[in-house]
Amino acid sequence: MLEWYHYLLLVAVGFAVGFINTVAGGGSLLSLPTLIFLGLPPAVANGTNRVAIVIQTAMATAGFKSKGISTYPFNIYLGISAFFGAIIGAYIAVDIDGETFNRILAIVMIAVVLIIIFKPKMRLEEIQERLTGKYLWVALIAFFFFGIYGGFINAGLGFIMMLFLHYFNQMNLVRSNATKVAVVFVYMLAALAVFAFNDKIDWKMGFILAIGNGSGAWFASRFSVKKGDGFIKTFLVIAVVLMAIKLWFF
Repeated sequence: MLEWYHYLLLVAVGFAVGFINTVAGGGSLLSLPTLIFLGLPPAVANGTNRVAIVIQTAMATAGFKSKGISTYPFNIYLGISAFFGAIIGAYIAVDIDGETFNRILAIVMIAVVLIIIFKPKMRLEEIQERLTGKYLWVALIAFFFFGIYGGFINAGLGFIMMLFLHYFNQMNLVRSNATKVAVVFVYMLAALAVFAFNDKIDWKMGFILAIGNGSGAWFASRFSVKKGDGFIKTFLVIAVVLMAIKLWFF
């Protein structure tokens, strides 16, 4: 049975996770262990976390919208593609050793950092978004597979989606962020439905965590627009490095 201070812990952790997920990604690697620590079985913790992520991404999308940042209908196209992938991912059980999985993910995170650091800078005035034609179709395929992973566990996927949107579709980091949170909102509805159907959600803990997630996401979305690409890039590099160290050594 949870004590009163456990609820405060959930809200505090949720706020941090909502901020991290909105500005960069990987926040679920903080919320999932917290839910398990509070007594939830891993599968239920995974499902419960989805409640908070749905609220978080809804608030983040509203926050970006309030600052005039929207990529509609491009974000909806990607969201629908990822939605179908997430249905598959939510049902998949991956037969892989936990430590091996963490180390593979750590390597991916380091690769992300190297891309961020060494990729030639694009001048903002030279960036021309590529949201139609073959670029849209390739993005739809990519996001279908992102959806599969997002439906399975989702942790760390935000990094990859942001980089894909930034370097392939040539969106600035603020617009990449706005697109990412809208896409996650759409496909997370599919994953949430699967977990709910299989009775793998503690709704009370999920909504308490969501209070923090939603607050952190609203603050982060508006704050990141104000700070711009430089802040997001710095935060992204720091978050990825810390996440990779955690996955490799802990």
